[in-house]
Parts: sequence; C-alpha cells; structure tokens
Amino acid sequence: MPHFSARFRLLLLGACCAGVFARGGEPFRDVVRAGGPQRIPGAVFCAYYDLGGEGVAFHDTDAENQGSGKLNPADGSYLNEFRRHEGLDISYTKEVPDRESPSNRVVPPLGLLYVGWNDPGEWFNLTVETTAAGDYVADLLYTAQRDASISVAVNGIPGSAIPLTSTFDPAETIPWRQWHHWNVARDSVTLALPKGISVLTVRIVSGGNINLATLLFRAAGTARTGAAITTWQTARP
Repeated sequence: MPHFSARFRLLLLGACCAGVFARGGEPFRDVVRAGGPQRIPGAVFCAYYDLGGEGVAFHDTDAENQGSGKLNPADGSYLNEFRRHEGLDISYTKEVPDRESPSNRVVPPLGLLYVGWNDPGEWFNLTVETTAAGDYVADLLYTAQRDASISVAVNGIPGSAIPLTSTFDPAETIPWRQWHHWNVARDSVTLALPKGISVLTVRIVSGGNINLATLLFRAAGTARTGAAITTWQTARP
C-alpha cells in the first residue's frame, strides 16, 4: 500500500468533502427566504431543499411538479407557484383538507410548504449548519397514505431505513383526504453531525405516497423545549 503524507491525506479529505457539498448544490434562497444553511438545532423544512436541479439537488421520477402550478394553479401567488419549474413535487397545507380532517393526529400550521407525490428511489438534499458536533434527534411532521420508510444520509454516508407508520384511516369518508392525515413521528431521526456545514440527503426507501414537511432537531438526550413542531412555519411574503 502506498504511503501518503499527512498533508496529502488532509488535501484528499478536503477534496472529498468539497465533492459531497458540490453534489448538494446550494442552500435554497428566493425573494422571501434570504438563503444560507438551515440551522440545527431547530426546524429544517423539506421544501427548502437545495438549489441545483435534477440529479444534483434532488431526484424525481418525472420532470413535472405535481403540486406547484398543477394541483395548485399558477395564479401568480407565492404558495401556488413555489418552485413550480422544478421536478420535485411541492404543495402546502390548506384549511381543507389538511387542517379540518377528523383523522388528523395533529393539526399542521396553515400554508406550510411540504414535499409530496414521491416514489421509492427519489431523494433531495438539505444543506444544514450545526452549532456543535454531536448526536441529534428529530421529530418529523408527515403524512403517509401507506406504510413507508425513508433514510437520511449525512455528507454522503448512508443512513438506515426509518419506518413511517401509515396515517391511512378506514373511517375516512373522502378518499383523497387519505393523503392529508398529519402526524408527528417523534424521535424518528437520529444523526451524528459534525460542527458546521453538512448535506443531509433524504431518500424515499419504500412505500412512497408520503408528505414530508418539517424535521425539528434537538441535541440527543435533551427534552423538547420551545415551540411545538406544529407551530413552525415556512416563510411567506
């Protein structure tokens, strides 16, 4: 095995890390959100996945956004047209069907952007910044029309499958509302994170047909404090 100097190993490590971050594109920004990494501890919003497009910041099985500009007509409004020219599918919570459903386990905030219409194999990147190295846990605000699973990779290092229990309710009287029964998967995500910038890759492992809204991170072993996950809101004009 060839011998490499400590300096060369450091340069190689830096190049590898730079490659990981390059594949993640850039942190999301627009006229409402100034940009920069999402902060941990704190709320990380899935709809703020990275800029960079198909194969760089995300992968989707079709190029059309099924939510923005389609389900939600292109009427010039910020929420209806949010990232509508990108293939990753996005919508936002409404009074009907998201908040008034009697099958909700929790009630989400109004106008919360989320990622949906997904199939196994799809993924998206989230650039985050962690205040201190350590283990972190997160609650996840989601819906699942069937049992499903996701994984979260850190800087290209794969994570194990995270099961998401179906929110399907046989008592539901409106069939299409089965995709809008909101729930919180408590302590569902556990990650070891370095201090500073990282790229999280959220991958749909099985099931699909899930809506992913908010990951609320805190240091492992600490109690939940501050605002509940159902009160955290994506920015609006």
